[in-house]
Amino acid sequence: MPLKNIAIVYRKELREAVRDRRTLISSLLAPLLLFPLVTAGFGALFVTLLSKAKEEKAPVMLLGRENSPRLAEWIAGIENVQIVAQARGWKEKISNKEIRAAVQIPQNFEAAIANDSLQSVQIYKYKGDLKSEITSENLENKLKEYREQMVEARLGANHLPVSVLKPFAIEQQNVAPPEKVGGAAFAGVIGYMVILLCFTGGMYPAMDLTAGEKERGTMETILSSPVSRVDLVFGKFFLVLSTTLVTAALSVISMGFSFWAMGQLHAFDAAGSDAASLQLRISPLTMLSIFVMVLPVAVLFSAVLLAVSLFAKSYKEAQSYITPMMVFVIVPAVAAMLPIDLTGKLALVPVLNASLLCKELVTGTYHWNYIAIIFLSTSVYAAAALFFAVKLFQREDVLFRS
Repeated sequence: MPLKNIAIVYRKELREAVRDRRTLISSLLAPLLLFPLVTAGFGALFVTLLSKAKEEKAPVMLLGRENSPRLAEWIAGIENVQIVAQARGWKEKISNKEIRAAVQIPQNFEAAIANDSLQSVQIYKYKGDLKSEITSENLENKLKEYREQMVEARLGANHLPVSVLKPFAIEQQNVAPPEKVGGAAFAGVIGYMVILLCFTGGMYPAMDLTAGEKERGTMETILSSPVSRVDLVFGKFFLVLSTTLVTAALSVISMGFSFWAMGQLHAFDAAGSDAASLQLRISPLTMLSIFVMVLPVAVLFSAVLLAVSLFAKSYKEAQSYITPMMVFVIVPAVAAMLPIDLTGKLALVPVLNASLLCKELVTGTYHWNYIAIIFLSTSVYAAAALFFAVKLFQREDVLFRS
């Protein structure tokens, strides 16, 4: 296998790929712009909307205020709550987002409380709606404060300390460093995006170098050149691999820069300490580790894309073959966002293993046994896919399908 012939084919295909706008967009612009848009753009937008939702006056309907004027007055005094007039069809008003929530004070509330009868104050909300959820949580917290004040007043009247009901306190303390906290929140998304961009980065070059050659009628010209078919397929393969690796490298670099920029701007501070704790800083070592683990995945994607595209007789047909393949990439990558831990068996599942490993690497966890299994198994899958592509390139019925 003369490397000189492979280099000639590679240079020829590289010149044509540079002229292709689709290749430049999928390999260069998409990875450079996607992470900043998702993190700096949508992240900052979400935080801004969240902070505004917490600060705005939420319209709330109070039902049964005559059952407890004192409780009704307390609810009316809650910050960021605006009590609206009671009206019929309040459930529909919540569903239509005309009001954010409704509070129902049960009948005979004051008398029942005085007789030590357990009462239930209902909070009606629109589950899934962010503003309704925030308003309901705020109402619940304030009602708990009112309940605690009632308990303290009763204990004081009987000359009993509050510790009678609360003999000990329960507190949760985080022991993980901030980078691990942020990594646990974003790691699944990072693995998904890197793998998806890696696939799309090699998709258009693979289709253009195979099905595109057939459609343009230049495949016969290339095959008549004094270069073996094995050299041709490896030259094309290395070009697809180059674009895939460039996409992967740019996506990792863009990812690291985006989270660094977000940390510098302190965009999460406006949403409170909980949101601020989700800031993520990715070290150069983590970025390098993610890129190294993506290498065999890039080889696998490049070989599979080249083989599938070669089987098609036109660019449009190649798209119809490859588009459904994205399901086999997206589903395992999305599965890494679920609370799934990397195991020995999952380390053998292609794409899913790399996505789960990216999640572990972002949080600073290195399971060297799993890393070795994933790297070796993915390399075997990639070698098999490349061998299949070479065999397809040697079949006349595949090269000259009409």
